[in-house]
Amino acid sequence: MLAGRYAGKKAVVVKALDEGSADKKFPHAIVCGIDVAPRKVTRTMNKKTIKRKTKVKPFIKSLNYTHIMPTRYAVDIDLKKAEEQTDDKKTLKRAIRKTLEERYLNQAAVAAKSERKSQGTSYFYKKLRF
Repeated sequence: MLAGRYAGKKAVVVKALDEGSADKKFPHAIVCGIDVAPRKVTRTMNKKTIKRKTKVKPFIKSLNYTHIMPTRYAVDIDLKKAEEQTDDKKTLKRAIRKTLEERYLNQAAVAAKSERKSQGTSYFYKKLRF
């Protein structure tokens, strides 16, 4: 993302609205991203510490296309299922948080399916350093 509060954060496009909507007349996208990335986990940590360190804080935002910069990475996280289930933004955020945390913990198991998508997913969960 290029502008606003979450500038420099990574996000995934959940829904693209090319024609705009009733309240926003310009083309925009609903994006979901990671505000606070999970921290490093080592083998010596116990389960309680691992659970605490793998917490993810997501955000949901509607952005104009001009404020988004696409990358070459593809992510295989199914967020549309969570979006269809809920109407309230608070419950949607909880559902997305749960999906992102589960996918982060099962990252190694899913990596064997598609190398390109697993590479994008590992990039998505790492904090940007700049």
